[in-house]
Amino acid sequence: MMKKKPSVRKRRGVGGRAVKGAQDQLKRFRQGSILAVALTGFLLILLTPGEAGYSQTNPSEEDTTIENFSQQESLPDSVSIIEKVAVDELVVPEDTAAEVQQPGDISEAAKDEAVGTLKRLWEGFYANLPKILVAILSLILAWLLVRLLSLVLRKTIGHWKSSGAVITLVVISVWLFAIGIAISVVAGDIRALVGSLGLVGLALSWSLQTPIESFTGWLLNSFRGYYKVGDRIQVGDVFGDVYKIDFLTTTVWEAGGPDRPGFVHSEQPTGRLVTFPNNEILTGTVVNLTGDFPYVWDELAIAVANESDIKEAMRTLEKIADDLLGGYMVEPVQKYQHILRKAKLNIEVTEKPQIFISIGESWTDIIIRYLVGARERRKWKTELSIRILNEINKEEYADKIKSVYPRKQLQFITPDGKPADVKIPGEGKYKGEEGKE
Repeated sequence: MMKKKPSVRKRRGVGGRAVKGAQDQLKRFRQGSILAVALTGFLLILLTPGEAGYSQTNPSEEDTTIENFSQQESLPDSVSIIEKVAVDELVVPEDTAAEVQQPGDISEAAKDEAVGTLKRLWEGFYANLPKILVAILSLILAWLLVRLLSLVLRKTIGHWKSSGAVITLVVISVWLFAIGIAISVVAGDIRALVGSLGLVGLALSWSLQTPIESFTGWLLNSFRGYYKVGDRIQVGDVFGDVYKIDFLTTTVWEAGGPDRPGFVHSEQPTGRLVTFPNNEILTGTVVNLTGDFPYVWDELAIAVANESDIKEAMRTLEKIADDLLGGYMVEPVQKYQHILRKAKLNIEVTEKPQIFISIGESWTDIIIRYLVGARERRKWKTELSIRILNEINKEEYADKIKSVYPRKQLQFITPDGKPADVKIPGEGKYKGEEGKE
């Protein structure tokens, strides 16, 4: 039996994912390479013994060549050019003689060179040791200053909602300034420091784009106040109560819902923690259900048959909703109206539940609209549903409010395309054509 080949769409999907994965790996490799080169150059600048107190240069080959050439020029004028060349060929240069060594001499030379390199590194470190101590001292002073400034700012602006962001920015600024001073003391040359910092900054901007955007999102949220700890929010596909806000991420207790994957089918906690990067604030939509106004509008639809007394059903449901939620909605509606007037929005809001109707396929929906707490929707909807069922199941509403059951209509067609006469047991003859039994 021949195996079924995968569809073109499936193969393209797999190929597309493979290409995307390869591109992501190449991007990460490029960013890592840039960062590694930048950090290597930066470390070389710090570890280079610029003022070690000893000479790092040796007589170059050019100086030796110039000296030999001067000696050649000092020959008598009577010697011809050919004789000068012959003399040069007979004289073996010292560099060439030094290169002709035995294998044992080569290993010894390599060992001596390695030891010399380590010695020069140690001498460079020892020469820069006072600078390193000064740099460490500057960092310790910066730590003490940060502690003092944090204490003062908490006492002075601690009541401000963005005080945490201000204190964090001050702390980061002090640390950056102290680190810059420490590096400049060790490096010695401010031009090399600026060049190395520029190279490192360029590498960081390429390799740390997402963390930088997340930090920017944290700053924006800190000063604009899109959400805070305890708010119920929806950012992208994440929905829940804010648990923790860091520099780069936000963690929420997930809440479920009919359109969200979870363990429950309502807006109640699922028990799972979900963390998302703060750059979602810059690229997505932030929905806050409990920010300035911790109430939301909710609706409950009751389906009744079209043969029911719709007006009576509306009056009955309105009375039930008003008895349950009429007193509860007064204070939230007043707060809502105050917010609307402050925003100069001329919108009137009723203090009682409202009733609306909507025509369905074979029934009528009576919709009750009311205002409740954002985390209490299921509680009030359950209580309202129980009261409605208890009321409409009374005998006095048996012929006025009729429940809706699934209905189906069948129509039989003859081969010539006309309705057929069908005998239904216990129901008489079905009317095929209009006016006939």
